[in-house]
Amino acid sequence: MDLRIFTEPQQGASYDALLRLAQTSEECAYDAFFRSDHYLVMGDGDGLPGPTDAWTHLAGLARETSRIRLGTLVSPVTFRFPGILAIQVAQVDQMSGGRVELGLGAGWFEAEHRAYGIPFPPKRFDLFEEQLAIITGLWKTPVGERFGFAGQHYTLEDSPALPKPVQSPHPPIIIGGGGPRRTPALAARYAAEFNLGFAGPEAMRPGFERVRAACVAAGRDPDSLVLSAALALCCGKDDAQVRQRADAIRRDADELRRDGLAGTPDELVERIGQYAELGVSRLYLQVLDIEDLDQVELVASDVVPQLEPLRRGMITFT
Repeated sequence: MDLRIFTEPQQGASYDALLRLAQTSEECAYDAFFRSDHYLVMGDGDGLPGPTDAWTHLAGLARETSRIRLGTLVSPVTFRFPGILAIQVAQVDQMSGGRVELGLGAGWFEAEHRAYGIPFPPKRFDLFEEQLAIITGLWKTPVGERFGFAGQHYTLEDSPALPKPVQSPHPPIIIGGGGPRRTPALAARYAAEFNLGFAGPEAMRPGFERVRAACVAAGRDPDSLVLSAALALCCGKDDAQVRQRADAIRRDADELRRDGLAGTPDELVERIGQYAELGVSRLYLQVLDIEDLDQVELVASDVVPQLEPLRRGMITFT
């Protein structure tokens, strides 16, 4: 079971605060440091000091970390033209020595588009499908050859398809969401990983079953697709500390125990096992208080060692 730290910088985060958390995550041997890709605070917070652009931020982290993988969960197709995004991600992959992953989605938060003058078309899934084809097509085109694409929304002519990412054939692509038909089909075609989020194990089961069925329909081995879950983290040494941390992020501890990853280290180990039973092999731990480095260290010291038998497939949970 891979554990990855996942942040929501639009809620209020400076680059320096995110850097501290990323470097702590690396020191604590987490698998990756991921972030959302949003430009506007959600809820009643002030979002100060303001949003950080996801790929600008990851470019900085690429030079200030050495091992941990980096990526977005997820970049909306409305923010960037596909050719530009392919260049950005390839550059950050080069800057990191091949540690980048691209989570891509159709986009949903209309208010942030209005706030910054970004077009928000009512139908975005076709944009999503075309961007996946273009980005992967650019990356896969051999050096010295040209790439072209003629779609309903994008046209590329005689592109040199440069630069190339370090990873071959290209950085892993993550697709997620609860769409019943097109999303699983796109994941089966393009993704290395399929992600669902912020729900209990049984609520996620149908989504994972659909994407595995889509793999079979596409002639792909379902076991070649990584299944992952994103869950709000709230871990404490005892119940009092759990509730203290829940209060700090303005969440209800009982709700977090139901739909997130909350409780004492032993409770987290049991909960992680329930997701593992679904075939989930990767968890994104949503850290909403980015200054609380002690919580990140607590999970690393008191939860991760208990997962070693699970990592080796030696124990199962019911």
